[in-house]
Amino acid sequence: MVPAALAALVVVVLVARWLREVPAVAGFVNDYPGTTELPETAPVGLPAWVGWQHFLNAFLLVFIVRSGWLIRTTQRPKGHWQPRRAGRGRKPVRISLNLWLHLAADALWVLNGLVFAVLIVVTGHWMRLVPTSWDVFPHALSVALQYLSLDWPTHGSWVNYNALQVLSYFLTVFVAAPLALVTGLRMSPVWPASWRFVPMSLARALHFPLMVYFVAFTVVHVTLVLATDAQGNLNHMFAARNDGSWLGLIYFGVALALMVAAWVVAKPVFTQPVAALTGKVTR
Repeated sequence: MVPAALAALVVVVLVARWLREVPAVAGFVNDYPGTTELPETAPVGLPAWVGWQHFLNAFLLVFIVRSGWLIRTTQRPKGHWQPRRAGRGRKPVRISLNLWLHLAADALWVLNGLVFAVLIVVTGHWMRLVPTSWDVFPHALSVALQYLSLDWPTHGSWVNYNALQVLSYFLTVFVAAPLALVTGLRMSPVWPASWRFVPMSLARALHFPLMVYFVAFTVVHVTLVLATDAQGNLNHMFAARNDGSWLGLIYFGVALALMVAAWVVAKPVFTQPVAALTGKVTR
């Protein structure tokens, strides 16, 4: 499949480069270079809290994806967890350690997301993530064509994201993340049995594809960050600065090391002692 995928990618690039030479397409790209105008009150630059939120989001997603994959593929869990006390009139819920880690990481991820939502409203950062004009769609199509032709669009994310970034970030933050939360809660033991307005079959059908979406988004996102302007992008994302220093790359290296460590420790042998602090763990 890898050679076939590479061959398909080469074909896509060649077709995109040919389209760029068609006069009508060239005129379209010239009319819609890739960015829409922001409101006059939109903030400029990326504050430090955006970098911290970005790192924590990625760090927690490592645990979520790792534990979610183990839940899906492990037939005989190596341990189980249950609360020391059940709710009034309810039997103690017994779940696998993988599911415990998944739910624990989800809770922290949601908390981080709520903090992010509050901050983008208070600071006005939402104006950089929410499309404010219908022009965003032709601009996004133009940007996609520029990316596919390997002729990168004008880079200015410190001031304004390009239209394709805006749409993908909006879809991820305001659509995919809430859907992942609701479908995950529907499948978890904390969902009240009387709440049937979200069918279990729908939750199961959506939850795993949403995880695949987050993984695919991360792969494409990191690839473009490194391919377009690694030094500048990493400075924006991790160091909250717009200069030629290497501080962002250093911070990125530290963050990457922490995420690799998180992937390694997201196993029952490491999670058992932590889970035992919050309930009863059995093998």
